[in-house]
Amino acid sequence: MRVIIVDDEDLARALVREFLAMHADIEIVAECANGFDAVKAITELAPDLVFLDIQMPKLNGFEVVELAGAGARYIFVTAFDQYALKAFDIHAVDYLLKPFSQQRLDAALAHARSSVKQLGVDAVLRESALRGKPLERVLIRDGARVHIIAAGQIDYIEAQDDYVRISAGGRHYLKNQRLTELESQLDPAVFVRVHRSWMLNLGAIDRIEQGRDSHTAILKDATRIPISRSGYQKVRALVG
Repeated sequence: MRVIIVDDEDLARALVREFLAMHADIEIVAECANGFDAVKAITELAPDLVFLDIQMPKLNGFEVVELAGAGARYIFVTAFDQYALKAFDIHAVDYLLKPFSQQRLDAALAHARSSVKQLGVDAVLRESALRGKPLERVLIRDGARVHIIAAGQIDYIEAQDDYVRISAGGRHYLKNQRLTELESQLDPAVFVRVHRSWMLNLGAIDRIEQGRDSHTAILKDATRIPISRSGYQKVRALVG
């Protein structure tokens, strides 16, 4: 079993490494001290199992799972018990609460070995997002780089087949996600689907121009976005 250990504390990684040394079938292929390195390592090395801390700088453990995808199984390792429900919501193999013993880690490994059929982590994260509060940040993986965009900074989003093109602060980002799915995750009081292919942040609108058969939103940066009849009714209902 190929394993990656992710924790921002050196001693915590060393303890997991020491306990794993008791298992001859375990190969540690990488150790990471932050979420960015973890996403890169998981994507490139495709481990079978990841021991993943939750509270880390820049990217937390759940954001690592969202970006790294469904290829690996995850055992969360943390000093905080309040994340346990969310961890199992995304079908984590186990949840180790620090400090833990050799026996407790052995049990988690046994559970990992016996878990033959796993739900895709990406799918479960999407289901969890639909049940939870609106996204506060949107995470975009661009090769080895990760962009973290505050939802409130997004001006508009355009559908492009299986991708969305996100415009924020004058920059544009491609994210592998359908517009309908992202729409369900953002705050409906802020973001409005104004067209089959476009979603707007209401705060980015400067004015709306009415044409013969359609409307056009003029944003504060002068970008022009088409608005369908139903989209115009949605905007009117929210802002008058």
